[in-house]
Amino acid sequence: MTTETIEITVPDGTAEAYVSRPDGEGDHPGVLFHVDAIGLRPRIKEMADRIASWGYVVLVPHAFYRVGTADELAPKGDLTEPGAREEFFGSLRGLLSGHTPDRSDADLDAYVEALQGLPGVSGSSIGYTGYCIGGRMAVRAAGLRPDVIAAAGAFHAAGLVTDDDDSPHLLATRATGEILAGHADHDGSNPAEAIAELERTLDGAGVTYTSAIYPDAPHGYTMSDTSSYDEAAAERHFAELEDLFARTL
Repeated sequence: MTTETIEITVPDGTAEAYVSRPDGEGDHPGVLFHVDAIGLRPRIKEMADRIASWGYVVLVPHAFYRVGTADELAPKGDLTEPGAREEFFGSLRGLLSGHTPDRSDADLDAYVEALQGLPGVSGSSIGYTGYCIGGRMAVRAAGLRPDVIAAAGAFHAAGLVTDDDDSPHLLATRATGEILAGHADHDGSNPAEAIAELERTLDGAGVTYTSAIYPDAPHGYTMSDTSSYDEAAAERHFAELEDLFARTL
């Protein structure tokens, strides 16, 4: 992989971003990667590199740039230790409460423009993948930018169905690309009734989608640097995401 860190001009300042490109010459489709609540860190870069190895230019913005740099916000302890992940999430309440739809939606256009403007990015359509809070954003983005997002993957996503008029599941009815949702089996932030409502709504809108509950998988199952990691679910996610991008980009 060829990797670099760049800066993106965003509505409220400047956001650092990680870029990963496949080896070799030539142009490739672009993929926008939205981080989970723990943020941009080595595990996220490792995942981006793996996606890039399939033949994509991957851009991973530091979504929480308003609060601090990626290094400043990164966990300092080992989140695989019992209770460490939960303790760290307790410290994120202020950060997550500030990552509101009006802010994340405003950032989306800047991220899309930055990705499409990267050297070596081909075509007008992009892919999108997101995790946890980023999974929610992936579903929102599919509806907010149907002009460019040909495929959106949302994994162990949180808050897909709310009572708000701009709930992710309602925005997703505008999507023209394909949506893939890999739900965690044990996830209080995305209960079974919410998954069912998401599916009913997408069915009614005629959106092309796949929605599946990964058995025995906890929220955060893709993140190998935390105690929530589930290898079987993580590998299934990679396989299904690779297939999604292969048939849409």
